[in-house]
Amino acid sequence: VQLQASGGGLVQAGDSLRLSCKASEGTIIPYVMGWFRQAPGKEREFVATISRGGTVRDYADFVKGRFSILRENAKNTVDLQMNRLKAEDTAVYYCAAKQGVTGQTIKSINFYDVWGRGTLVTVSS
Repeated sequence: VQLQASGGGLVQAGDSLRLSCKASEGTIIPYVMGWFRQAPGKEREFVATISRGGTVRDYADFVKGRFSILRENAKNTVDLQMNRLKAEDTAVYYCAAKQGVTGQTIKSINFYDVWGRGTLVTVSS
């Protein structure tokens, strides 16, 4: 499977933005999906993950209550709804996939073996 993230852009603090990760060359059904981000000069970090069936989600503490991860297996997409954006959310956002088992979520960047090209989110204060 190949992944492509989209939906980034320039927004103001407090705004909302929805990122989308579209898969091709296969189905995302067997995959645990995740979103990560990398700010300038910083390492890539975990943002959110969702299980194969979409019933289990996990978030980084700094986005809990503001971001939501959703998947539509029939459409081969995984979205990241971002609300109440802050300047510190500015980063390139990446989606990733790893084949997993039912109910599994994965926070560790090292376990993902499929990565899409990122999409830049810039939040002005």
